[in-house]
Amino acid sequence: MKIYVVSGLGADFKVLERLEFPKHCELIFIDWLIPKQNEPFHAYVERMAEKVDTSEPFCLVGYSFGGIMVQEINQLKPAEKVVILGSIKSDKEKSKFIKTGEVTKIPRILPVGLFNTKAANVYAIIRKLFDPKNPRLLQYFRVRDPYYLKWSVEKVSEWKFDENPNVIQILGDKDIVFPIKNSKPDYVIKGGTHLFPATKSKEVSKILNEIFKDSEKEISIEKKDTSIV
Repeated sequence: MKIYVVSGLGADFKVLERLEFPKHCELIFIDWLIPKQNEPFHAYVERMAEKVDTSEPFCLVGYSFGGIMVQEINQLKPAEKVVILGSIKSDKEKSKFIKTGEVTKIPRILPVGLFNTKAANVYAIIRKLFDPKNPRLLQYFRVRDPYYLKWSVEKVSEWKFDENPNVIQILGDKDIVFPIKNSKPDYVIKGGTHLFPATKSKEVSKILNEIFKDSEKEISIEKKDTSIV
């Protein structure tokens, strides 16, 4: 079973590197693309989805903004399972902070220069939101193209989506970015901040193994049925 993985806003896969999946799963990471000038969101999603091979069964896993992205990809290329870590199932689960950005349109008018790597105030905000006590915080945020970062913040604040009940949601109970009070997650990571895939990797890996343990059996049954027909 191939599992396509998309990491979070500005984050590379270091934040997910300690997670363990069942041995029969093959992980394929989809890197964030730099959006084109004035590119519609649906066109960007289509480009991100190009790496997904639909000739065989697959699953999707997304962290944070990556959770939003895999749900969008799933609409173009339906997966066997979709799992989101530290993310939301619909725009109704947004925090008040994010909703304020949606209403005021502030993210859209912010200058690109604000997202420059030298803008210390941006990283002060990131530290406060994601995990204020984690000294390794900035090691996880390596995608630092200013235009991409501004674009991402805009898209998260503007995102509209109807909940898919089949999406499996894992949230940390200390997450400030996507507060658990706004959601009804399938799994809760106790003491988990927004960086729980890195800080609570054992707990998350146990859940992922439970979710994907039957994937191999399901595929073998499908192949058997096909051969009978």
